[in-house]
Amino acid sequence: MTATQGVVQILSAPSPMCPHVEWALGAVFGAPVCLDWKPQPAERASYRAEHTWRGRVGTATAIASALKRWPRLRFDVTEHPTAVSEGERYAFTPGLGIFHATMGLHGDVLVPEDRIRHALVSTRGDDRALRAALDELLGAAWDAELDVFRQAAEGESVRWMHKVG
Repeated sequence: MTATQGVVQILSAPSPMCPHVEWALGAVFGAPVCLDWKPQPAERASYRAEHTWRGRVGTATAIASALKRWPRLRFDVTEHPTAVSEGERYAFTPGLGIFHATMGLHGDVLVPEDRIRHALVSTRGDDRALRAALDELLGAAWDAELDVFRQAAEGESVRWMHKVG
């Protein structure tokens, strides 16, 4: 088993959904999870929480799969790269659905060259269309929506991630 670690940030969850999020995470980790829920100032009657985790490579995928079932959640899940795997990032918003990206060692989104080539070919020299295609590959729409919820949590303590393995 290759171990890694990551962070799941629940950026917005209606109050009745909070226990369900904990249960879903507990099912992924095989142990109960109790999150420290705080009010989310960016959305009335919603809460936010963060959980740093350690587990097998692929845990971020399992977390995102478990959480995307609830369409009123907003969340980010990251998984750090290891010597044998790339990192991952998942983002979810009710309006946009799920976004997945491979992450490099320094947190950069890695876009496979075939997807870039497809964007170049399909936009046929139209600069605006190319910009839109690249923004989609980088998850710009998800970041634009989620940044409001991320910034609402400013002033919170910082959690430092450490190298695994």
